[in-house]
Amino acid sequence: MAPIIHATPLEGGCILGAGIGGMMIGNSPVIIKGALAGIGKTFSGSKYHKQDYLNTIFCVSKLLKVLKGEGAVALEQHIENPEASAIFSEYPKLLKDHAILHLICDTIRLQVVSQGTLSPSAMEDVMDLAIKTHHHDEVKNADALATLAGALPALGIVACVLGVVKTMAAIDQPPAILGGLVGAALVGTFLGVFMAYGMVEPWAKRLAQIIDEEGAMPIVVKQIIIGNMNGHPMPLILEAARVGISHHCQPSFAEVFDGMRGK
Repeated sequence: MAPIIHATPLEGGCILGAGIGGMMIGNSPVIIKGALAGIGKTFSGSKYHKQDYLNTIFCVSKLLKVLKGEGAVALEQHIENPEASAIFSEYPKLLKDHAILHLICDTIRLQVVSQGTLSPSAMEDVMDLAIKTHHHDEVKNADALATLAGALPALGIVACVLGVVKTMAAIDQPPAILGGLVGAALVGTFLGVFMAYGMVEPWAKRLAQIIDEEGAMPIVVKQIIIGNMNGHPMPLILEAARVGISHHCQPSFAEVFDGMRGK
């Protein structure tokens, strides 16, 4: 390991630095920030857990219950100023999730201002577009890491070639010295391949998995709102929202319905 340890700081710095530089050139600052934050997310996992899905189901259901029972005027205070809402205050984590918060408030606001003239299919189209746009923006972070992974092996070869050029400049040196220079050059190829397939590409794939998993949350919101607009029975609406959640985060039938009853 001595030649590898000796050459890694310089070779690895050049390869990774060039890769990150290329990623910065090819992506916006927002995507760069999201990709770097996404590396941390690959270790922490999805930000949504079973209780978060339950809270979202309960929150949206309560809002729609107010709309149905007390009317648009009573609901307005909740959707126009969620931070001061008695309903939203029960779910502080939901208040901090701006994407889901806007999806809930903006969609219900649209339902209110349309005064019952908006068809469920038209509302569903709007929500699908909003969900698709948000998901597409999130996937860009994983794509940026995947692009970096694809570039690292080639950059490792470039580092190796530069090492060979350096070796050729010392061709008059003894074999022991030349061997060390050639070994250091080959470390570039090793590091490029290792960082690509042993680190960055797994991060990119894991981040894509987490993004897909978190995509269940807006679907839960959509199922409840559209089901309510279609006039479906509440048990069917809640079950449609529940079954779209990943199994390891999916609350049970009893947990959803007992929670709705306040148990």
